[in-house]
Amino acid sequence: MSAAGNKLNPSAIIAASLAGLLFGFDTAVIAGVTDALRGTFELSPAQLGAAVSAALVGTLVGALGAGGPGDRHGSRTVLVWIAIAYIVSAVGSAFSGGLAMLVAFRFLGGLAIGGSSVLAPVYITEVSPPARRGMLVGFFQLSIVIGILAAYVSNFRIAQAIEGDLAWRIKLGVAAVPALIFLALLLRIPHSPRWLAHRGRTDEARQAIGTLSMGDPDVLLPQFARGATAPGDDRLSWRLHRKPILLAIALAMFNQLSGINAILYYLGDIFAAAGFDSVSADLQAVAIGVANLFATILGMAVIDRVGRKPLLLVGALGTAVALAAVALIYSTGQGQTLLLPALIGFILFFAISQGAVIWVYLSEIFPTAVRARGQSLGSATHWGVNALIAFGFPVVAQYTQALPFWLFAGAMLVQAGVIWRYFPETRGVALETMERTVEGQG
Repeated sequence: MSAAGNKLNPSAIIAASLAGLLFGFDTAVIAGVTDALRGTFELSPAQLGAAVSAALVGTLVGALGAGGPGDRHGSRTVLVWIAIAYIVSAVGSAFSGGLAMLVAFRFLGGLAIGGSSVLAPVYITEVSPPARRGMLVGFFQLSIVIGILAAYVSNFRIAQAIEGDLAWRIKLGVAAVPALIFLALLLRIPHSPRWLAHRGRTDEARQAIGTLSMGDPDVLLPQFARGATAPGDDRLSWRLHRKPILLAIALAMFNQLSGINAILYYLGDIFAAAGFDSVSADLQAVAIGVANLFATILGMAVIDRVGRKPLLLVGALGTAVALAAVALIYSTGQGQTLLLPALIGFILFFAISQGAVIWVYLSEIFPTAVRARGQSLGSATHWGVNALIAFGFPVVAQYTQALPFWLFAGAMLVQAGVIWRYFPETRGVALETMERTVEGQG
């Protein structure tokens, strides 16, 4: 076995990746309750947008707040508290007595989602060998997609079996089950050996390397030491980290300007606007979830062979074409039967590119000492833009369903140019030498 750890123990990857399943489930489950919330609480389009985006405020706060504790206390420790937050959020949402209470528990769930988007990819990145890092961090994205599909299937099955006010409560409450499993698995895995070594806990780092089957501690520990920062360089700053900061903000911003989460949140409304009934919309949402799953698996399979940059370029151009097709359907009022294929095309191009790349790229471009805080910055940008679009989408769509999709398509064309000009390729680069690659020195 090489020092890179070709027989890496999968338990840690599986445990951390479950954060993605909960992330995906909580992100998509709202699509199956927007109509019920609108009726139960008599919400206007603006109020519905506020109800959906209010929970997203928690993801923004969680993403902003997770980096510092993650760097100080370790990703694994903070993920344990995130698992507890998921459990409380799911149970509380199911028993909410009013809109304010529901929003409060969804806000707590948002904190957990935001924290997950920061710390789970960081943990996986730090225990993965360079040659397999893209695929292994990709398991986090795969879990997100599985969570999204599980939410769509769960929404469909619960809607078939249960009627009335109880249905949306159960839809939101079932997430407590995987959250409990997530907590149990986290308690069985060690801290990241890179984080332990950086904190000077060498004996624990040596033991964690053995537990995770990462390789020879006598080879890996000196490598980790070479990646350590000088005193005073362990703060995320514009002077020291300008390039990775700009890359993280750009990637996260364009990820949301694709419209991916607006489409996932309002999928039922998007199909309804094209004349489909609720049952058809639920079934087509499942079809989109299946397409998302298969495309994500394909993206994971090729990310360490093709590279991050080529995938992002192909995805940006492909999603632009698919989004323009959706916009044309709404602009002309023709071709409604092509709406599902166009949305599936969008999902396929998104999942194989941005979906597969974003959490990998964000988690590998920052030095170890500030990795969680750097990931936090990227994730916070992701969720901040997400909240703005989630609020604005139904407001704009009530006047013109086509305009949001034209804007999303245009943003993807701009992204293609930015990726081509400014983004370095990080495939196969060791974390300890990543800084030179990002700065264009290696």
